[in-house]
Amino acid sequence: MKKIFTLVTAMTCFAMSQAQELTTAPSTAAKPAATSGSIAQAENLLVLKETEFDFGKIPQGKPVTHVFEITNKSNVDLKISNVHASCGCTTPEWEKDKVVAPGGSTKITVGYNAAAEGPFTKFITISYNDNQSKQIIIKGEVWKTPGSSAPENKGLNDLKNN
Repeated sequence: MKKIFTLVTAMTCFAMSQAQELTTAPSTAAKPAATSGSIAQAENLLVLKETEFDFGKIPQGKPVTHVFEITNKSNVDLKISNVHASCGCTTPEWEKDKVVAPGGSTKITVGYNAAAEGPFTKFITISYNDNQSKQIIIKGEVWKTPGSSAPENKGLNDLKNN
């Protein structure tokens, strides 16, 4: 058994060492001048007013929503292809076929179903212009609501009669 374990470990280490790829840093002289502009352009394509929202303490069983504002500060069109939440309790909504022109803006509404008690952090990934993505986060804490309403105050009638 020890020989088999040693053999499997050795094969795994060998495979991992062969999977490593030697790369060299690209020289700055080889970069075209437009690359730095393209990087800045990609950064300005989808600009979020905020990347994280904290709901604070919310009651259990009461869904909540927040609107994230997006602005296109580049000089090319922005097309959001998908908005994907990390779990089914989080539901993003956006205008699926909308193209945001340069200087324009749009919104993504994120809903959270506050069913489970306790703190939460949920990640929502925005995919846009075919191969780019950004992530937004919602968080908060769900507190348990009472199972029944408060009992009737029978002493209240005594106060009314006096």
